[in-house]
Amino acid sequence: TSQGEQEQTLNQILVEMDGFTPSDNVIVLAATNRPDLLDSALTRPGRFDRQVVLSLPDKEGRREIIDIHLRNKPLEEGVDRNRLAQMTVGFSGADIENMLNEAAIAAASHDKVSIGMEDVSEAITKVKLGRARTGIQSEEDKKMTAYHEAGHALVAKVLPGTDTVNRVSIVSRGLALGFTEINPEEDRSHQTKTDLEHRIAALLGGRAAEQTVYSNSTVGAHNDLDRASQIAHKMVTEFGMSSLGPIAFSYSDPMGNTTFDPTLDSPRISNEMAAQIDQEVKRIIDSAYEIAKDILVRERSVLDAVVEVLMRDETIEKDEFEAIVAQKGL
Repeated sequence: TSQGEQEQTLNQILVEMDGFTPSDNVIVLAATNRPDLLDSALTRPGRFDRQVVLSLPDKEGRREIIDIHLRNKPLEEGVDRNRLAQMTVGFSGADIENMLNEAAIAAASHDKVSIGMEDVSEAITKVKLGRARTGIQSEEDKKMTAYHEAGHALVAKVLPGTDTVNRVSIVSRGLALGFTEINPEEDRSHQTKTDLEHRIAALLGGRAAEQTVYSNSTVGAHNDLDRASQIAHKMVTEFGMSSLGPIAFSYSDPMGNTTFDPTLDSPRISNEMAAQIDQEVKRIIDSAYEIAKDILVRERSVLDAVVEVLMRDETIEKDEFEAIVAQKGL
């Protein structure tokens, strides 16, 4: 059986490790992405007793990885490698390698001998969302998508402390009819309650724009609503960022992942408390939605200007987006 094979493998590893003497000068290293599944016999003192957690590379690390993978890939003048490191927050080393390979392919497909910034932007989007799909939206659908994406971008631009809008597009990719790429300027270790509230508002900016312009809603916001609800739920159940106080209603596994289940036998959760948690989540979502809608109503002329360019060019990069909103005095 597989259980028996696991036991035999574990026992053999322990036998091999216990066979070393202090004078052998042998260091045993192992790696796993599931430390929660390791047998305690492996992790007790004297065996794999020192654990080193490797997270995703920071900005400096990404810059060094980019330098490695660009050794045989020429860049156009004006392409800032530090900017590339900033644009790839959350990327692993493999993601960066894949992205730069895609950028090189994009440049070659346009008969270019070097990689430009537009090639990198396209590659990053392709890695995140997949290949572009054309001809699947009518003009009216494209306009509604444009308002949806412009809503995300404009709310993120207006609210202080939100991440930077790097790209807005109504080019369909994967299951998405459009996308707004919003990334932090720097790696962030902490987020405040206000940061999270503003992030939720930006996620709800698409739905708020649909209601502001069309007094109607589309199914295109389902992923935004899901992500916004997850953040609000964590604010209440994990981070203690609600009127219920600094209480954690979630449960951590050995990997540090948290789960919430009001049906678990725990004195911290009652049916009444679960109902209050739901009310707090709804209050956070409703408040963020009103913030987003107020911004879009107040800045309707800016919203329309962004949509006009999107309908013409389909994609707006960071610098052009900044120029549009600046021209409108924002």
